This record gives sequence, structure tokens and C-alpha cells, in this order.
Amino acid sequence: MTDPRKDHDHWSDVASEWIEWARAPNHDAFWAYRPALHEFIGKGAGDALEVGCGEGRVSRLLKEHGYRVTATDTVAAFVAAAREVDSADRYEVAPATSLPFEAASFDFVMAYNVLMDIDDVPAAVKEMRRVLRPSGTLFVSIVHPFADRGRFDRERPHAPFVVDGSYFGREHFEGTEERGGLRMRFAGWSQPLQHYMAALETAGLAVTSILEPTPDTGSQWAAMRNWDRIPLFLWLKARPLAA
Repeated sequence: MTDPRKDHDHWSDVASEWIEWARAPNHDAFWAYRPALHEFIGKGAGDALEVGCGEGRVSRLLKEHGYRVTATDTVAAFVAAAREVDSADRYEVAPATSLPFEAASFDFVMAYNVLMDIDDVPAAVKEMRRVLRPSGTLFVSIVHPFADRGRFDRERPHAPFVVDGSYFGREHFEGTEERGGLRMRFAGWSQPLQHYMAALETAGLAVTSILEPTPDTGSQWAAMRNWDRIPLFLWLKARPLAA
């Protein structure tokens, strides 16, 4: 494992880039999948926690569902950005592996595209389980591990999906995307699905639902069309196992 501080430093360094990137309407894949995300979350009530809130767009979605939302992130600039647009009802600066809440405090815990950015996934999942009520739900979104290891060959007809290396193993990645005049530097971890499942099982969580969503079909998402064939994201819900 690397020093978790390095991941914190990366997101601190790119915080302003991410805030601008995430707030641009219909700019990245989140917006193409937002209708499906809204439906999969389902009706809400009670106390919700978002771990790794970024600039707050998923916390705002949880508020739309009727939850009382607490937004946390290890990067203070993200928490400040979420607060300035009223993304949640409460805010805390905290790492996913050390949440400043009592056990069994939340009915719903959201980890939206954050586990890929955490060095110690088992410790983070264990902490999410700790703060989850026995009847609660953990919602996890990750970039699909298969999509992480391949690419569309856009130079060939019908853009076949190509995996150049191995699906297995754990790898650190870094990359830069430029779109619509904005630039974003990404970094994180790529690992197979079984690693995430092992973390859930060790923490005492059982998966109750899985969705490999497809993007919205609107004309503005023509660039996402290939992801109708290969899943870009994987969403799951998990519940605490009985003691």
C-alpha cells in the first residue's frame, strides 16, 4: 500500500479543477447517468451520510430524496464548496477511515465513486458499516472494474472494447481529461470486483442489489453511446448482516 496521505494530497491539489468540472451542467458522465441514479436510490427518509462528497452534487440529490444529509470529505475545500451551495444539512471534514460519528447513526450511507480514491478500502468500508444502522443501506458506486482495465478502439468500426493488460491485480492510475475547455487530473486505484466484495464481506455487509446502468439516451449524450454496450459504472446496495 502507499501512504494514504498521497491520495489526500492529490485531491487537495486538484480541488479547484474538480469543483469547476463537476459543476458544469451536462459536462461529464454523471449527468448522463443521473436519471438512473435517481431511480436506483429510491424513496428516502431518515439520516443519510455521504462519504467523499466532493463539491456536493450527490448530497444535493440525496436531499431531493428527502434525507437529512451529512456531507463529509477528507479535503476541506470540497466541504466548503458543498456548504456554499447548501448541498447538505451538516458538514464534517473527515477521512473515510475515521468518521467522527457514533455507531449506528445513519439510515443510508452513500459512497459515490470514492472507494477508487481510497488506499485502504477494507478500513473505509468497515467504518461505513460501523456508522450504519442495523436496518440501513450502504450505496456504493464505482467505475466498473472491467471498464477500468480497457478502452474503446475508436479507430475500428463499431469501436470494439480492448483489454490490453490483465483485469486482475491492483494498480494505481493517473490521467488527465480535457473537455469543453476544462481540464481535470484524475488519480486513484483500479482493482477487480472481488476485492470490493471481500471488503464488504469482511465488514459484515451483504449485497442486496446490483445495477450496471446505461447512460441516458438524449441527443446530448451521443459521445456516451458506446457505454450502451459496456458498463461504465457499477452500483450496489448492501445491508448489515445480523450479528
